[in-house]
Order: sequence, then C-alpha cells, then structure tokens
Amino acid sequence: MPLINVRVLVDRDCDKTIALLGHLNVPCRDIAICTSAKEAWTAWLAGQYVVSDDVAHVVDLPFSVLIEATGHPEAGARHARLAVEAGHHVALVSKEVDSVVGAGLAHEANARGVVVTPVDGDQPSLLIGLITWAQILGLDIISAGKSSEYDFVFDAATNILSCNGIGHHCPDMAKLMDAEDRPMADLAAARSAAASAFRQRAVPDLCEMGLVANATGFGFDRPDLHAPIARIPEVPAMFETVDNGGLFSTGKVLDVFHCLRRPDEVSLAGGVFVIVRCHDAEVWDMLAEKGHIVNAQGSAAMLSIPRHLLGLEAATTILDAALLKESSGASIPMQSVELVARATAELPAGHVLEMGGHHHTIENVEADLLDAEPLSGSSPAPFYLAANKRLCRTVAAGAHILMDDLETDENSELCSLRRKHDQTVIKRAEQQEERAMKSRGPAETGHIPAQPMVRQTVAELAYPGGKKDEEVCSDTGGNLERVTCHGRRLSGQNH
Repeated sequence: MPLINVRVLVDRDCDKTIALLGHLNVPCRDIAICTSAKEAWTAWLAGQYVVSDDVAHVVDLPFSVLIEATGHPEAGARHARLAVEAGHHVALVSKEVDSVVGAGLAHEANARGVVVTPVDGDQPSLLIGLITWAQILGLDIISAGKSSEYDFVFDAATNILSCNGIGHHCPDMAKLMDAEDRPMADLAAARSAAASAFRQRAVPDLCEMGLVANATGFGFDRPDLHAPIARIPEVPAMFETVDNGGLFSTGKVLDVFHCLRRPDEVSLAGGVFVIVRCHDAEVWDMLAEKGHIVNAQGSAAMLSIPRHLLGLEAATTILDAALLKESSGASIPMQSVELVARATAELPAGHVLEMGGHHHTIENVEADLLDAEPLSGSSPAPFYLAANKRLCRTVAAGAHILMDDLETDENSELCSLRRKHDQTVIKRAEQQEERAMKSRGPAETGHIPAQPMVRQTVAELAYPGGKKDEEVCSDTGGNLERVTCHGRRLSGQNH
C-alpha cells in the first residue's frame, strides 16, 4: 500500500503470523521471531520483519502507529496504553476497549502529543465523519445511524427470509414488503413480529452507536435502540420524529436499521447515513428528482455512504494520525453514554460471563445504552468490563449486572484505566454540565447532556467573541486543505 510499511506484527500465535507473511511472499530469511526488546531492535536495524507474541517487546521501536485489533478488552487496553506511553499513535479498531476506556485513552494521548483514533472502514468512524460533514454544511440533522451488518433478504417465490446464511419460512413478510399507508411504528412492529425467528439486536451495533454518541453528543430514543426492519426508501420516514410520522420522540438521535430487500435489489452494504430536515421544498424536490431519498411528506431526506469496507479503508486513518496527528473521530471525545450489561436469564453466583463468538457476545446477556457515570459498586457494569468475569452473587433476569455483582481485580488493566478515565473524562463532563446549569437562569434550567469538547452543531453554536468553531486552512493554490468542525478534522481529499 502506498505510503504505509508494515514491518512489526504481534500475535499470540507467531506461527500464524509467519504463515500470513509467507502468503504475502515475504521470504523466511526476512522474518525474525523476537522474544525480547533487544531481539526486536536487532531485527529492526537489520531491516527484517519483526514478529512477536507481546507488544511490550516491540513498543519501543520507531514505528508511527499501533493498530489494536485484538477485540480483547484487557489485552487491547494494555496494548493501547503501552503504545501511548511510548509516544505512538493508536488506531483503535477494538471497540470493546474503546467503549470502556477509549475516551480516557484519547485524553492521555492528547496530553502526550499523539492520538488514539477510531478507524475508517468501521462504521463509527465513517458515521462520525458523515455527521461532521453534514454539520459543516449547516444541514439540520434529525437522526443518524447505520445499516446492520447483514441484510434481511425476502424471496417472494418461497416466502423464505434469509439473513447471514440462515433462512426461515416467514410468509407474513410477503404482505409487509411495501409500506403502503401503514404508520411507520405499526409497520416496524409488524415486521419485527414476522421476523421473530431472527435476532434483531446485536451488542456490536449498540457498542458502535455508543462510540458515535461519545464523539458527537447525539443521543438515543430507547436504551436498546429501535433497530427497525426497513427498506432503504423508507428510512427517512422511519428515522423521523413521531410528530412527523416517524419512530423517535426527539431529534439528534442514533439508531440502526436492518435492510429489508428482495434478492435482486441493492443493499446499503452496512453503510452509514444521516437524516436531515428538508427546509426548502423546492431544493429537495429537485434533489429527489435526481434520485436522493426523500420521505413522502417531503420533511426529511437520507444522505448515505453505502459502504463498509473494514480494514480496506484503514489507511486513511493511519495516514491522518501519522502525518497530521489527527483522529478520525472527535479530537477529544467524552463519555456521555455507557454500554452496560443486562441479564436476559437468571445468572447464578459463580457463573462466568464468557465472551466469545464472531461478535464477542455473552450468552444470556444483552446490552443497553445508558448515561455514563463514574463507576461505583451500584453502577451498571460496562458490557466489556463484565466480559469474562465471574459473578459473586445471583443476577435476576432483566436486571442490569452491577459492578458489585462481579469478581473484579482492581489492579487489572481495564479497571485501572477506567478509574483514571472516570477522573479525567466523566468527572470533567459532569463539571461541564454543572457549569452549563449554573450559567442558565431558573426558567431555563433542565437536563442538558454533557457534550464532547468542541462538539456542537454548527447551526447552533453561540460563537464567543464572534469566532466560529471551525478552522479553514488553504494552501498556496487556494485548495481546501483542512477543515475542523466539532472535533473531527477533514484533511485534503481523504474525506
């Protein structure tokens, strides 16, 4: 890949790493397995590929960016901390780590002159970028979200509804493929019932929307999301407010939809989108004629990025971090929401909350998105902090798993980082909210959620001293080089 050289690889299974390098036609003589920092330096200076089973052996090498993609909460937190302390940027692919201590790691990195960033190609980074783009343009965002990882594909010839290679006979879906004149809430409920054989909420989806909330200050309409099954043209109708026929009781919310389509119809490919208010009917009528998706009322439109290319897009984030010291997320994120664990069956004392599977889920445990708070014994446990912990007391079905329900090692990597995180991030957010409450008069007093630093909507900013929260730099040719808005910086042509 142009501009990027990968010479350091870490995996618990070094044989697997060597096999990968062999697949990439790297000669064995150019590969060194290193079991110490000294061996790693020797291999680096010899121009070899450095392979190790421990980040600690390689963290002092002069690389630019560590890509943390283990998906393991404890190991990933350790890797990110070691890299930041050594002065490296971190591309934090592991959302399991990011959801618990990502904002704290970003603050620590900022203090050391490096960045911890989400990664382009994953939906959180793509959606943060799209929201920022819409805000820069001054668009009025009603809601935002993503398409779930796998579509619901209905074959009318067989009445089979398929998702991720699994099919079920769902004849009721045949009469629900077209919205007709049904209210959106009724349509969503009927489709959910027709597809009851399928899981319709996934912890990774909630986790990713939580990361976007912490970067943008957007909220949620319900703790477990609506997650409706919708056809693409219906999204700007469903993701509207209730008073305009949609699902949401308020605006500026995040959610997920399952793309419902026929086998010969296009997918959103796990892409991301914003729903914006159509204030000028003439303009949006013209844009609708050009194929943009506008709801039947003409009140809202969907603007989307129909792709989800995973690691194929990571290069833009790596280059932004290494060359510009910029994050693909908020420049300084806050922890406004917490992904917490909820038991769906009674879990006895002594039960281990084993995390596993492709989506890193826990059996009989689901997730909710709640307001974040400094952790105490009575706090709902962050989902991925609870992962792989043993219960010290029984948890009832439907109850949130509390920190006091868990056998935790307070000196573990994740717990230690989270204690520090609570002081540097959540406490600061609470102080910010307290200052905002004091600055308002009695008639204005009400709950305003803590926002990420410099993460407000362009159209709503109160510009102190007449200065806007944006920065525009031009090169000598007058071409736009960099725009900063709400913490997310768009650089050159990368975004």
